[in-house]
Amino acid sequence: MIKNLLLDMGGVILNVDYNRVIDTFKSYGVKDFDKIYTQAAQVEIIDRFEEGKCSCEEFRQGVRNLTGLPLSDEQIDKAWFSMILDLPKDVIQLLGILKLKYKLFLFSNTNELHIEFLKKDFERQLGFDMFNCVFNKAYFSNEIHLRKPNKESFEYILRDAGISAEETLFIDDSPQHLEGAKKVGLNTYWLTNGETLIDLYDKKII
Repeated sequence: MIKNLLLDMGGVILNVDYNRVIDTFKSYGVKDFDKIYTQAAQVEIIDRFEEGKCSCEEFRQGVRNLTGLPLSDEQIDKAWFSMILDLPKDVIQLLGILKLKYKLFLFSNTNELHIEFLKKDFERQLGFDMFNCVFNKAYFSNEIHLRKPNKESFEYILRDAGISAEETLFIDDSPQHLEGAKKVGLNTYWLTNGETLIDLYDKKII
């Protein structure tokens, strides 16, 4: 019996478009940023940033080194934020309903720039701290220094939250993350082909 939901953020709760990052860097004259960053894979400096193992300044300098261009901090931040779209209100309302049935947990591969922006933006939009009010606990890769799909990241969350894998459903839009979750026994669901959490609720999957 599923008692806990572990949800990804980007592409599950928050609408994102990873191609906008690539397009923004292209507008700066970076022709092959798609080789540096995709939803499925990325270079070491981005992994390190998402694991909280380098600072914003080190990340920006790493991007400059990779692109070979003297991009400003503002240009890099603008490109990095461009993937963030909107937070659907119907999804937030659904989370409130799901909270009556399940323990809710969030697990996002994110970074200092994104998460600090989102914490402030969500509170501005909603009038409350979504991460602390809606979820039993939110886990961010840059804060726990572990990222998906590494099985150690899921082991950490199960241990810290005091929940069992067999009673937990992990929902993510990246198939490689689901493979990592399966290694520790989590139930998984790949949110793909335009599906939303609303669809899963309507189909009684959650």
